[in-house]
Amino acid sequence: MAWGIHAQDKEQVKDSLGNFGGPDQVDNRIQRDKDVVKAWLEFPFLDGYFSFKERFAEKTDISFGLDYSNTFIGTNSDVGEGNASSGVFRLYGSWEPVGKKSGNSGALVFKVEHRHKYGDIPPKSLGLDMGYAGFIGAAYNNDGWRATNLYWRQRFADGRVALVGGFLDVTDFFDVYGLAVPWMHFSNLVFSTGVAAVNLPNDGYLGFAAGGWISQKVYVIAGIGDINSDPTDIFNGFDTFFNKNEYFKHLEVGVAGSQDYLFLDNIHLSLWQRDATSATGDPNGWGLVLSASKYINKIWYPFLRYAYTEDAGSLLQNSLSTGFGYQPVQGRDLLALGLNWGQVNETTFGSGLDDQFSFELFYRFQLSTRVAITPDIQYLINPALNPQQSSLFLYSIRGRIAL
Repeated sequence: MAWGIHAQDKEQVKDSLGNFGGPDQVDNRIQRDKDVVKAWLEFPFLDGYFSFKERFAEKTDISFGLDYSNTFIGTNSDVGEGNASSGVFRLYGSWEPVGKKSGNSGALVFKVEHRHKYGDIPPKSLGLDMGYAGFIGAAYNNDGWRATNLYWRQRFADGRVALVGGFLDVTDFFDVYGLAVPWMHFSNLVFSTGVAAVNLPNDGYLGFAAGGWISQKVYVIAGIGDINSDPTDIFNGFDTFFNKNEYFKHLEVGVAGSQDYLFLDNIHLSLWQRDATSATGDPNGWGLVLSASKYINKIWYPFLRYAYTEDAGSLLQNSLSTGFGYQPVQGRDLLALGLNWGQVNETTFGSGLDDQFSFELFYRFQLSTRVAITPDIQYLINPALNPQQSSLFLYSIRGRIAL
């Protein structure tokens, strides 16, 4: 289904923690794009291409996908540029040459991207540019060519345990829930991984993570990685990992309503610790994220998420988000609303700043099985770094094509 996570049959459940990453982890992303049901407008001339992909995967054990996402964001801000726009091309896939039929398969997972701005600034810079202590469209930056993933994934114990090692995206394996994908879901970081109160390492960070079921409903995920990563030069991570010894560590314990709804019916506690970073001057620190979400009648998806951080250079110190998703037909359009209260991290921005309140509403219109259009509005109250305005209004349009 188009949430990004869907109910699975028994064979998929066996692999659900083998692919224990979130909805945008490569294996999961490829499968999710296949699960979108017939939509309003179809393009039959592409059927041959998708048939080729299936035959190619059967012959080579290589599954791949590519997509292009873009966004334009406008605001009523009196500070900064006032608008931003950007596009992201991604090519991703996995080569699974080992034990594919055994349940203990091994795969090389990869993802390369080109991120580029259209105007003066990319959306990632827009929040701070207009005086909001946060990121709007954080994934839409101007990095150019970059490598987000290049790692080996190995399953054990008939698929109940998995280990990944290499260049990772921490958001695939830390504090995952069903509405965390910036191309598909909320644009504001307060409704995504870490609730904007975690200073996460960059994509393509060299590290390790492991996850497994310890009972029918309880799972554990843990990892460690280099916080000096640079996705535009990932192999420099070997030097920083072994010589700088500055790491991000995380541990998550969660309870799922059932294994086939791993990240939909889910309550988890994520703990993390981050070392001081010599390159950026960020202090060391730690924090936690407590998240609860529930999939009701295969239509409603309410969530409640809280995060606290001690120092560490994060945007927020305390952050509380709640909201819901609504999808009356699985694999089709999605409506979602989110509300957030955020206390600005004084070690990052200084003391005496107002608490911020953020509202976001989007409707993802599934134009076809491979094309989605998402209008989005946001209302930000008390932007902490903009004393000239008591509130900001944002409007945006996003598009995604998946092939």
